[in-house]
Amino acid sequence: MTDIEELARRVVATEIEAIRSIGERIDNNLSNAVEIILKSPGRVVVVGMGKSGIIGQKIAATLASTGTPSFFVHPGEAFHGDLGMIRPIDVALLISNSGETEEVIRLLPFLQWQKNPVIAITGNRTSTLAQNADAVLDVWVDREACNINLAPTSSTTATLVMGDALAVVLSTLKDFQPEDFARFHPGGSLGRRLLTRVADVMHKTDLPICGPEASFRDVVQQISRGRLGMTLVMEEDVFLGLITDGDVRRAFDAYSDYRTIRASDIMTRSPFSIAPDMRFADAEELMRNKKINVLIVRDETGKVVGVLQVYDLIEDKRDFGGL
Repeated sequence: MTDIEELARRVVATEIEAIRSIGERIDNNLSNAVEIILKSPGRVVVVGMGKSGIIGQKIAATLASTGTPSFFVHPGEAFHGDLGMIRPIDVALLISNSGETEEVIRLLPFLQWQKNPVIAITGNRTSTLAQNADAVLDVWVDREACNINLAPTSSTTATLVMGDALAVVLSTLKDFQPEDFARFHPGGSLGRRLLTRVADVMHKTDLPICGPEASFRDVVQQISRGRLGMTLVMEEDVFLGLITDGDVRRAFDAYSDYRTIRASDIMTRSPFSIAPDMRFADAEELMRNKKINVLIVRDETGKVVGVLQVYDLIEDKRDFGGL
């Protein structure tokens, strides 16, 4: 009986070896490919047939989401009108393990006529594709991971990894930042986290407020009414301080008779304040670093426009699916 687990390990080991091998063979062709793309005012048009086409779609998506405009064109569709999608300023990234895939090779005369730079990802450096490319990314593998050494397995993995290497090098050289990634992924958890501003999640209506002479009883009632674990201390429109649940608990230890306590006695006069356009992620980091539960949100004039609470961070994480 076949040892299933050992067979699976051999497949993984074969593909790991393929990746290690292509890593050792990376040369100035990758540098040339990066330079070609960086100099181009156009997009990277990825082309591949069959399994290479599926990998090509992923490479195009990775390039596009990491700051290098890119899209995939099926070589068969290219000969039925999609060649018009490829502009003279674009870079063609052609994928063929053999380097002789007919549907891909047939594109070369058009690309040469239009003077598109061509980058090849191939396992055959002496192939027609390689000989007609401006840069050749070598993804040759010793063997496929399948038991009959025929199904594209190690070779497609090597191609995928080479595409990732190209995309990451480009994004690094372009100084691609998390905020840039978020703009391309506004529907994802990272996008929401980095693009969300404090104004989008802060509490800004019906905030609990008391005056500086409010009694301890009134303070507690306001905190309970607001259900935010705090109350603002205001005199008309002037913000004077903040009282939290913690301040109330500490007051019981500090005063022998709580009936003598006034709001001004226990309020924090200069609590941490932030601007409404601050990134939510930065506000979260500030609260964690300072170990505080509440941030006062003020506009450019100093007026209090909202409150951000630690529980807002927890609720928002639930929306993000736990980040």
